[in-house]
Amino acid sequence: MTAEAPIAPAVSHGRLIPVTVHFDDLDALGLLHNARYPLMVERAWARLWQEHGFRFEGDWAAAGDACNAVKELRITYEAPVTRPGTYAVHLWLERLGTTGLTYGFRFCSADGAQTYAHGTRVLVRLDADTLRPAPWSEEFRAVGRELLRPAD
Repeated sequence: MTAEAPIAPAVSHGRLIPVTVHFDDLDALGLLHNARYPLMVERAWARLWQEHGFRFEGDWAAAGDACNAVKELRITYEAPVTRPGTYAVHLWLERLGTTGLTYGFRFCSADGAQTYAHGTRVLVRLDADTLRPAPWSEEFRAVGRELLRPAD
């Protein structure tokens, strides 16, 4: 008998990426520390983009679309995470511009049913030499279009 890989829960848009909360991610009250939420969201995004071949390996010039900077981060905490275990980060794009993008996220239960925190983050693609805004590549934009949230 062989074990099958678990099937990722369905979401109406974007991707649900599994993340693990470890005991040492909890604060003195036994709650997931507020600074850990953005960190886990960042790790989930890194994993998603790496699946598509976009990564930073120490060379800004070679990083291409991975040469970017955060312009804004907004997060709202809805419910405390009170124990280690498997959770998920639901990721999607709200806006994909020429040199910037806004992504949405939810830190949620592994099945995506319960939301613990949600927010948005604005990124700007940078030219490695000038650190000025630069256009996303067409390859990046193609992946990004797949992650766009449908208009309401």
